[in-house]
Amino acid sequence: MNTIRALIADDEAHLRDYLESQLKTVWPELRVVAHAANGLEALRLIDEEAPDVAFLDIRMPGLTGLDVAARLASGPKPPLIVFVTAYDQYAVEAFEQSAVDYLLKPASLERLEKTVAKLKTRTTAAPAASLQALLAQLAVATPAPVPAAAPLQWIRAAQGDQTRLISIDEVIYFQSNDKYTSVFLADGESLIRTPLSKLREQLDEQKFWQIHRSVIVAARHVAGTRQDFRGRLMVQLKGRPEQLVVSRNYVDLFRQM
Repeated sequence: MNTIRALIADDEAHLRDYLESQLKTVWPELRVVAHAANGLEALRLIDEEAPDVAFLDIRMPGLTGLDVAARLASGPKPPLIVFVTAYDQYAVEAFEQSAVDYLLKPASLERLEKTVAKLKTRTTAAPAASLQALLAQLAVATPAPVPAAAPLQWIRAAQGDQTRLISIDEVIYFQSNDKYTSVFLADGESLIRTPLSKLREQLDEQKFWQIHRSVIVAARHVAGTRQDFRGRLMVQLKGRPEQLVVSRNYVDLFRQM
């Protein structure tokens, strides 16, 4: 049986430690691979570690657990979500984010055992059964197909105090920052306000590859890959010194390289 990997996100360290100790009692084969103290850190660690399960405190600084779950829903391999909180009024909204379960702090061993049972069922479900469930949902109500929009061809970006019109063919890679997305070109860097998640929808996926939650790279500028001393997969670019980290969720793109 494959090891099930988990992340625990809570802004109170002693509560993270308490939940981990309880989990060791009821699910000894579970491996907690990361702890996060806030929502942004949780997103980063989930992207890097690709856990199977994420225990998310709902009330965290910055992004709440609900915000984190909503962002994960659009990712390629979202983990199973269990919300943990002291406030049961969040229950309805929590399950709207497709949580496997909902725990009130402090979670008792008896209650946690029920959660673990649900998680084990979900993590060991046969792919065929999951596919059958998906097909059944699609059979009930499938929206009419929407014609695909043409891939993005031009970008209007800020460079210093000027606005520049950039051909998509000039882009080497995109990298998201707090409020902006950086556009890296052969002759410098420009900024746009379009979030990376929105940008991804407008790009030709054959020409632009997402390799990290915060990075999309132009495939024609990829020279190859290597592993660094920490075991991370790194993308090497043609004619550029910087190397880009590939998160665990996207390493399958490079299996054949």
